[in-house]
Amino acid sequence: MARRCAEALVAGVVALILLHIAAPALAGEPVVAARLWPSPDYTRLTLETRNEIKYSVFSVADPERLVLDLQGVDFGPALESLPRNLRAEDPFIAQLRAGRNRPGVVRVVLELKQVVRAQAFTLRPVAQYGHRLVLDLYPLVPPDPLAALIALDGKVPKVGVAPKGKADDGDAGAPRSDRLAMIVIDPGHGGEDPGARGRRGTQEKDVTLLIARRLKAHIDAEPGMRALLTRDSDYYLPLQVRVDKARRVKADLLVSIHADAYIRPHAHGSSVFALSERRATSEAARWLAKKENEADLIGGVNLDGKDRYLAQTLLDLSQTATIDHSLRLGNAVLAELGTINTLHKPRVEQASFAVLKAPDIPSILVETAFISNPSEEKRLNDRAYQDRLARAILAGIKQYLKRHPPQQRPTLAALPDARGGRRAE
Repeated sequence: MARRCAEALVAGVVALILLHIAAPALAGEPVVAARLWPSPDYTRLTLETRNEIKYSVFSVADPERLVLDLQGVDFGPALESLPRNLRAEDPFIAQLRAGRNRPGVVRVVLELKQVVRAQAFTLRPVAQYGHRLVLDLYPLVPPDPLAALIALDGKVPKVGVAPKGKADDGDAGAPRSDRLAMIVIDPGHGGEDPGARGRRGTQEKDVTLLIARRLKAHIDAEPGMRALLTRDSDYYLPLQVRVDKARRVKADLLVSIHADAYIRPHAHGSSVFALSERRATSEAARWLAKKENEADLIGGVNLDGKDRYLAQTLLDLSQTATIDHSLRLGNAVLAELGTINTLHKPRVEQASFAVLKAPDIPSILVETAFISNPSEEKRLNDRAYQDRLARAILAGIKQYLKRHPPQQRPTLAALPDARGGRRAE
């Protein structure tokens, strides 16, 4: 009897030793973060890991579901808490669950509110992120950006005719417009891409959205003007999509809102940028354009697609005239910003910003202030100052439109698509 007990004890000890040795090999890859970003445009699920993981995606009908299988992944706290991140207002996902499906596989099931077009891809480590697996859910029919232009009385504004009114003092001889001016406001960054961060933890993506909302409210209150936000909540939009939205509503102007940052905290002041056909007007402008254009890497974009504007835009015959009007708009806005803040540079600078590459829309990028400067960060968080910035930008827009009111213009010739064909407007 004693011998059997001894043998059993030895066997138990050996089993424990073997289990301890094998444990590291059996342990799965931990998911360090799981994030959901819902929006009218698309919903994004992001899983962040230390190493790249293998996955597969498939759909199931009746009811509509999307299944994401993760191979060699540990079912830890991040995945366990993922269902709690689901918001009721998510337009695409009704319910979400995750759990171990079979040895070595964790399954995430998304019960859908509608049939979607899914796109999954991986991203290599960049900025503060490790490896990321991204699953984007798009509607089969993309939302019409004009739907966002519904007026306060519930009616769609008649874009063809602007309200008639008495000319302002000093407007004698100024050209008149026979239609509404359509202004697209682009709050920089969003979602996975926070942009720059202040020392107090302020995120650029939050400040830009707050200022953009105030600017939209002031524009919509003006007779003869309407505004559209490229994003109206916290989610990321690729730079090309921001340009596409402006072109789909045939915008007259595009204003991209940002908050600058620099490694030294004493840098301060407001800046305005326009597109450059050839080279940046300064090394700082070139650096800033490179940083802003990298937003797609941080925000997370499937780079298998091609940007049809990159090769075509600067060859378009209308681009030179568009840049000229961008500079005029930029100078008007910069002058107004100078009444409420120090100017970082006394002139509009130019560089190759991807978000400014609409070939037929005068476009500017406004760096409202330095979020990396503690005093300017504090001002950027002040609602009254946000409103002053919005009003200054609006004043510059109005000065530009007074001299260059929107006119009925022919549609730009169809652009080549990524495959070299023609794209109808």
